Amino acid sequence: MNSNTASAASVPAYSPDEIVTGESTRASRLKWVIVVDSDLPAGRAANAVACVAAATGSVVAGLQGPDAVDADGVAHPGLAWAGCTVLGASAERLANTRAKVVQSIAEDSGVWLADMPLAGQTTRVYDEYLSELAMTPGAGLECLALSIVGPRATVDSLVKKLRLL
Repeated sequence: MNSNTASAASVPAYSPDEIVTGESTRASRLKWVIVVDSDLPAGRAANAVACVAAATGSVVAGLQGPDAVDADGVAHPGLAWAGCTVLGASAERLANTRAKVVQSIAEDSGVWLADMPLAGQTTRVYDEYLSELAMTPGAGLECLALSIVGPRATVDSLVKKLRLL
């Protein structure tokens, strides 16, 4: 369940020649971070992270690496080859970070956002989630997690001083 504030044209992506799985993730042009409310109970935090990660993986081209095969010949779906850092923040800091990301998107910074509003966990019918979201201004959203992808330096500046979860 996400609310992408960027247009489809501004979604960052990897071109096939940028997918270099033999180098450190720090060599990647783009950075992917997920920021989650560190005060959530573990199950709700894991759910919020999974939801924004699923939204991100389905939109950002080239994020998933090639499938892997273990020594027994069993295939394993590709993972995010460039990595994903999961950070924690208080609800207030999460809201402030979201506001900075939304502003960055408005400035055409190349950053993309998927967020997990509280309504994503308090409704059980997707149409109810959509209705609740339609009645809530962006500044009034209480978000549980953010998934941010964009140029490495820009993303670093948006999440600076947040700690690993």
